[in-house]
Amino acid sequence: MSSGNSMRSPYGLQIIENCVICPHKESRLFCNLDSQALERLSEITSSATYPKGVTLFVEGQPSRGVFILCVGRVKLSTSAGDGRTLILRIAEPGELMGLPATLSGRAYEVTADVMEPTQANFIGRSDFLNFLREHGEAALRVAKELSEIYQAAFAEMRTIGLSHSAKEKLARFILDWSVQHPSDNGIIKLNLTLTHEEIAQMIGASRETVTRIFADFKKRKFLQVNGSSVTIKDKPGLERLLEET
Repeated sequence: MSSGNSMRSPYGLQIIENCVICPHKESRLFCNLDSQALERLSEITSSATYPKGVTLFVEGQPSRGVFILCVGRVKLSTSAGDGRTLILRIAEPGELMGLPATLSGRAYEVTADVMEPTQANFIGRSDFLNFLREHGEAALRVAKELSEIYQAAFAEMRTIGLSHSAKEKLARFILDWSVQHPSDNGIIKLNLTLTHEEIAQMIGASRETVTRIFADFKKRKFLQVNGSSVTIKDKPGLERLLEET
Protein backbone atom coordinates (compact mmCIF):
# COMPACT_ATOMS: atom_id res chain seq x y z
CA MET A 1 0.00 0.00 0.00
CA SER A 2 1.16 3.52 -0.64
CA SER A 3 2.78 5.53 2.14
CA GLY A 4 0.74 8.58 1.21
CA ASN A 5 -2.15 9.74 3.34
CA SER A 6 -4.97 10.02 0.83
CA MET A 7 -5.80 10.62 -2.81
CA ARG A 8 -8.82 11.24 -4.99
CA SER A 9 -10.33 8.21 -6.73
CA PRO A 10 -12.30 8.17 -10.02
CA TYR A 11 -15.47 8.34 -7.90
CA GLY A 12 -14.39 11.51 -6.08
CA LEU A 13 -13.64 9.68 -2.84
CA GLN A 14 -10.93 10.75 -0.42
CA ILE A 15 -9.12 7.41 -0.37
CA ILE A 16 -7.54 6.10 2.84
CA GLU A 17 -4.45 4.37 1.51
CA ASN A 18 -2.81 3.04 4.66
CA CYS A 19 -4.27 1.68 7.92
CA VAL A 20 -1.25 3.00 9.82
CA ILE A 21 -2.02 6.64 8.99
CA CYS A 22 -5.82 6.38 8.81
CA PRO A 23 -7.34 9.70 9.99
CA HIS A 24 -10.14 7.83 11.81
CA LYS A 25 -7.98 5.82 14.22
CA GLU A 26 -9.89 6.84 17.32
CA SER A 27 -13.35 5.85 16.17
CA ARG A 28 -13.17 2.60 14.22
CA LEU A 29 -12.90 -1.08 15.04
CA PHE A 30 -9.34 -1.79 13.90
CA CYS A 31 -8.00 1.69 13.18
CA ASN A 32 -6.62 2.40 16.68
CA LEU A 33 -4.80 -0.88 17.29
CA ASP A 34 -1.14 -0.73 18.33
CA SER A 35 1.42 0.08 15.63
CA GLN A 36 2.60 -3.52 15.21
CA ALA A 37 -0.95 -4.77 14.62
CA LEU A 38 -1.68 -1.92 12.20
CA GLU A 39 1.47 -2.68 10.22
CA ARG A 40 0.45 -6.33 9.95
CA LEU A 41 -3.10 -5.31 9.00
CA SER A 42 -1.77 -3.16 6.17
CA GLU A 43 0.34 -6.05 4.89
CA ILE A 44 -2.63 -8.43 4.51
CA THR A 45 -5.17 -5.87 3.27
CA SER A 46 -6.03 -5.05 -0.32
CA SER A 47 -8.00 -1.88 -1.01
CA ALA A 48 -10.44 -1.11 -3.80
CA THR A 49 -13.06 1.49 -4.69
CA TYR A 50 -16.52 0.60 -5.96
CA PRO A 51 -19.29 2.56 -7.70
CA LYS A 52 -22.90 2.51 -6.55
CA GLY A 53 -24.68 -0.74 -7.41
CA VAL A 54 -21.72 -3.11 -7.16
CA THR A 55 -22.26 -6.31 -5.12
CA LEU A 56 -19.36 -7.23 -2.82
CA PHE A 57 -20.66 -10.70 -2.01
CA VAL A 58 -23.88 -12.67 -2.36
CA GLU A 59 -25.96 -14.62 0.13
CA GLY A 60 -25.04 -18.31 -0.16
CA GLN A 61 -21.62 -17.63 -1.74
CA PRO A 62 -18.70 -19.44 -0.03
CA SER A 63 -16.97 -16.97 2.29
CA ARG A 64 -13.65 -15.65 0.99
CA GLY A 65 -12.87 -13.17 3.75
CA VAL A 66 -13.96 -9.90 5.34
CA PHE A 67 -14.42 -6.42 3.95
CA ILE A 68 -13.53 -3.41 6.12
CA LEU A 69 -15.65 -0.45 5.04
CA CYS A 70 -13.50 2.70 4.93
CA VAL A 71 -15.68 5.18 3.02
CA GLY A 72 -19.31 4.94 1.88
CA ARG A 73 -22.29 2.77 2.84
CA VAL A 74 -23.26 -0.82 2.01
CA LYS A 75 -26.71 -2.43 2.19
CA LEU A 76 -26.80 -5.88 3.82
CA SER A 77 -29.89 -7.87 2.87
CA THR A 78 -31.41 -11.33 2.65
CA SER A 79 -33.93 -12.59 0.09
CA ALA A 80 -36.68 -15.21 -0.06
CA GLY A 81 -37.28 -17.57 -2.94
CA ASP A 82 -40.28 -15.52 -4.10
CA GLY A 83 -38.10 -12.43 -4.58
CA ARG A 84 -38.97 -10.58 -1.38
CA THR A 85 -36.00 -8.78 0.16
CA LEU A 86 -35.37 -7.75 3.76
CA ILE A 87 -32.64 -5.19 4.45
CA LEU A 88 -31.03 -6.19 7.73
CA ARG A 89 -28.90 -3.09 8.20
CA ILE A 90 -26.82 -0.42 6.50
CA ALA A 91 -23.09 -0.85 7.10
CA GLU A 92 -21.27 2.39 7.92
CA PRO A 93 -17.53 3.27 7.69
CA GLY A 94 -15.41 1.27 10.12
CA GLU A 95 -17.61 -1.84 10.06
CA LEU A 96 -16.54 -5.36 9.09
CA MET A 97 -18.75 -7.10 6.54
CA GLY A 98 -18.87 -10.86 6.14
CA LEU A 99 -17.49 -11.43 9.63
CA PRO A 100 -19.71 -14.31 10.90
CA ALA A 101 -19.30 -16.33 7.69
CA THR A 102 -15.55 -15.77 7.59
CA LEU A 103 -15.09 -16.92 11.17
CA SER A 104 -17.30 -20.00 10.78
CA GLY A 105 -16.14 -20.95 7.29
CA ARG A 106 -19.75 -21.06 6.11
CA ALA A 107 -21.39 -19.25 3.21
CA TYR A 108 -22.14 -15.56 3.45
CA GLU A 109 -25.53 -15.20 5.14
CA VAL A 110 -26.34 -11.84 3.49
CA THR A 111 -25.83 -9.96 0.24
CA ALA A 112 -23.72 -6.78 0.37
CA ASP A 113 -24.66 -4.08 -2.18
CA VAL A 114 -22.80 -0.77 -2.47
CA MET A 115 -25.20 2.16 -2.00
CA GLU A 116 -22.84 5.00 -2.97
CA PRO A 117 -19.22 5.34 -4.14
CA THR A 118 -17.31 3.30 -1.59
CA GLN A 119 -13.84 2.23 -0.50
CA ALA A 120 -13.54 -1.17 1.17
CA ASN A 121 -10.46 -3.12 2.22
CA PHE A 122 -10.49 -6.90 1.77
CA ILE A 123 -8.70 -9.48 3.95
CA GLY A 124 -8.71 -13.12 2.89
CA ARG A 125 -10.05 -15.66 5.39
CA SER A 126 -6.80 -17.45 6.21
CA ASP A 127 -4.87 -14.15 6.66
CA PHE A 128 -7.67 -12.76 8.82
CA LEU A 129 -7.80 -15.80 11.12
CA ASN A 130 -4.02 -15.77 11.52
CA PHE A 131 -4.15 -12.05 12.31
CA LEU A 132 -6.65 -12.70 15.11
CA ARG A 133 -4.48 -15.50 16.51
CA GLU A 134 -1.48 -13.17 16.57
CA HIS A 135 -3.21 -10.11 18.03
CA GLY A 136 -5.43 -10.69 21.06
CA GLU A 137 -6.77 -7.14 21.19
CA ALA A 138 -8.08 -7.47 17.64
CA ALA A 139 -9.72 -10.79 18.54
CA LEU A 140 -11.47 -9.18 21.52
CA ARG A 141 -12.78 -6.40 19.29
CA VAL A 142 -14.09 -8.94 16.81
CA ALA A 143 -15.91 -10.69 19.65
CA LYS A 144 -17.50 -7.36 20.58
CA GLU A 145 -18.46 -6.76 16.95
CA LEU A 146 -20.14 -10.18 16.81
CA SER A 147 -22.10 -9.26 19.93
CA GLU A 148 -23.26 -6.02 18.32
CA ILE A 149 -24.31 -7.88 15.15
CA TYR A 150 -26.36 -10.21 17.35
CA GLN A 151 -27.96 -7.29 19.20
CA ALA A 152 -28.79 -5.56 15.91
CA ALA A 153 -30.38 -8.74 14.55
CA PHE A 154 -32.42 -9.10 17.73
CA ALA A 155 -33.61 -5.49 17.48
CA GLU A 156 -34.61 -6.06 13.85
CA MET A 157 -36.61 -9.17 14.77
CA ARG A 158 -38.28 -7.23 17.59
CA THR A 159 -39.27 -4.39 15.27
CA ILE A 160 -40.68 -6.68 12.58
CA GLY A 161 -42.06 -9.47 14.75
CA LEU A 162 -43.53 -7.59 17.70
CA SER A 163 -44.75 -4.39 16.08
CA HIS A 164 -48.50 -4.50 15.52
CA SER A 165 -48.73 -2.28 12.46
CA ALA A 166 -46.67 -0.79 9.64
CA LYS A 167 -47.23 2.63 11.22
CA GLU A 168 -45.56 1.47 14.43
CA LYS A 169 -42.70 -0.13 12.48
CA LEU A 170 -42.00 3.08 10.56
CA ALA A 171 -42.21 5.22 13.70
CA ARG A 172 -39.76 2.90 15.46
CA PHE A 173 -37.45 2.94 12.42
CA ILE A 174 -37.36 6.76 12.32
CA LEU A 175 -36.77 7.01 16.07
CA ASP A 176 -33.96 4.43 15.91
CA TRP A 177 -32.38 6.27 12.96
CA SER A 178 -32.45 9.54 14.93
CA VAL A 179 -30.62 8.23 18.00
CA GLN A 180 -27.21 9.53 16.89
CA HIS A 181 -28.54 12.98 15.99
CA PRO A 182 -28.70 15.84 18.53
CA SER A 183 -31.94 17.55 19.48
CA ASP A 184 -32.24 21.33 19.17
CA ASN A 185 -35.17 22.49 21.31
CA GLY A 186 -36.96 19.25 20.58
CA ILE A 187 -36.26 19.38 16.83
CA ILE A 188 -34.09 16.62 15.35
CA LYS A 189 -32.65 16.89 11.85
CA LEU A 190 -31.27 13.88 10.01
CA ASN A 191 -30.29 12.87 6.51
CA LEU A 192 -32.30 9.83 5.41
CA THR A 193 -30.85 8.81 2.05
CA LEU A 194 -32.81 5.54 1.79
CA THR A 195 -35.60 5.32 -0.75
CA HIS A 196 -39.14 4.40 0.30
CA GLU A 197 -38.53 1.00 -1.29
CA GLU A 198 -35.41 0.45 0.83
CA ILE A 199 -37.18 1.57 4.01
CA ALA A 200 -40.01 -0.82 3.17
CA GLN A 201 -37.46 -3.63 2.83
CA MET A 202 -36.08 -2.76 6.26
CA ILE A 203 -39.41 -2.86 8.09
CA GLY A 204 -41.17 -5.61 6.19
CA ALA A 205 -43.79 -3.47 4.42
CA SER A 206 -44.62 -2.39 0.88
CA ARG A 207 -43.29 0.77 -0.73
CA GLU A 208 -46.84 2.08 -1.16
CA THR A 209 -47.51 1.61 2.57
CA VAL A 210 -44.33 3.49 3.53
CA THR A 211 -45.22 6.38 1.19
CA ARG A 212 -48.74 6.56 2.63
CA ILE A 213 -47.55 6.55 6.24
CA PHE A 214 -44.92 9.22 5.55
CA ALA A 215 -47.70 11.41 4.13
CA ASP A 216 -49.77 10.77 7.26
CA PHE A 217 -46.83 11.65 9.54
CA LYS A 218 -46.30 14.89 7.65
CA LYS A 219 -50.01 15.71 7.82
CA ARG A 220 -49.95 15.15 11.59
CA LYS A 221 -46.85 17.39 11.78
CA PHE A 222 -44.65 14.67 13.24
CA LEU A 223 -42.18 15.20 10.40
CA GLN A 224 -41.06 17.64 7.77
CA VAL A 225 -39.44 16.06 4.70
CA ASN A 226 -37.42 17.83 2.03
CA GLY A 227 -35.73 15.31 -0.26
CA SER A 228 -33.39 13.23 1.90
CA SER A 229 -33.57 15.77 4.75
CA VAL A 230 -35.98 14.74 7.50
CA THR A 231 -36.87 16.97 10.47
CA ILE A 232 -38.56 15.31 13.43
CA LYS A 233 -40.78 18.06 14.80
CA ASP A 234 -42.77 16.00 17.29
CA LYS A 235 -40.71 13.14 18.71
CA PRO A 236 -43.17 12.55 21.61
CA GLY A 237 -45.94 12.16 19.00
CA LEU A 238 -43.99 9.38 17.26
CA GLU A 239 -43.22 7.76 20.58
CA ARG A 240 -46.92 7.73 21.47
CA LEU A 241 -47.59 5.66 18.35
CA LEU A 242 -45.49 2.90 19.89
CA GLU A 243 -47.68 2.95 23.00
CA GLU A 244 -51.00 3.04 21.16
CA THR A 245 -50.52 -0.13 19.13
